[in-house]
Amino acid sequence: MIVVGGEALIDLVPVARPPGALLPRPGGGPYNTALALGRLGARVAFCSRISTDGFGEDLLRGLRAAGVDLSPVQRGPEPTSLAVPSLGPDGSAAYGFYVEGTADRLFELPAALPAGARALALGTCSLVLEPGASAYEALLRRESGRGLLTLLDPNIRPALIADPAAYRARFLRWLPYVSVLKLSQEDAAWLGGRVGDWLAAGPSAVVLTRGAAGLTVWTRDGAEHSAAAHPVPVVDTIGAGDTVNAALLHRLAGPDGSSPPSAERADWPDVLAHAARAAALTCTRAGAEPPYAAEL
Repeated sequence: MIVVGGEALIDLVPVARPPGALLPRPGGGPYNTALALGRLGARVAFCSRISTDGFGEDLLRGLRAAGVDLSPVQRGPEPTSLAVPSLGPDGSAAYGFYVEGTADRLFELPAALPAGARALALGTCSLVLEPGASAYEALLRRESGRGLLTLLDPNIRPALIADPAAYRARFLRWLPYVSVLKLSQEDAAWLGGRVGDWLAAGPSAVVLTRGAAGLTVWTRDGAEHSAAAHPVPVVDTIGAGDTVNAALLHRLAGPDGSSPPSAERADWPDVLAHAARAAALTCTRAGAEPPYAAEL
């Protein structure tokens, strides 16, 4: 089983008609990753804290429909976090957030993950917003120590990071507990580091997404592989990076999920090609709508 930890929120996505309207859609990087894994047919559980309000119920409904195990989900009466993406001419998205006093910030370290957990994915707002951020960090350290494959997607949201220098230092402290570091070229530029330094700190592989230029992986043994992006009519890029996370984990766990996931034994050209196909389909749809296995 793959466990995804982190926030679930509502994206208020701009729509063309009526002018200025915003359409509420389930979102949040970890939420989208769990949803995508479920749609790809993986055994997946979501570990988060979700509001008992109407938006929270909508979030859970989407995960249930994708077959995601909700047993690790914590609940609370606080409101659901909101994100407001603004779309550029190329469909890329920038975000504003409403996160004060919201349910997902109060996540607490669970006593254990579901039986059969073999991989853990974390990232985005959940590793920034306290007090939940410290609980997710503790989860990363604990499960890495138990031998789980761990994937980290920092998915930088500068509007939420009050002290960039402190965040960059914290990011470096996570790396010894990370098996696969996946980040966008924008994340890499903001963090200001180098792939070689990140690999030396702990990860077995670093995957960089480059939008229309495709994806590249560097591994600790010195290998480098790339996959081209699939040209598609882009509606927006919301959820594309999260779909990459899911596709990476889906392939690393093997077609039937029966083998322990491994970054060292991975067929990286195949893994990257799978991720590129899945992300391209997500870009053809409004909001975070990852594809189903049959569509690939």
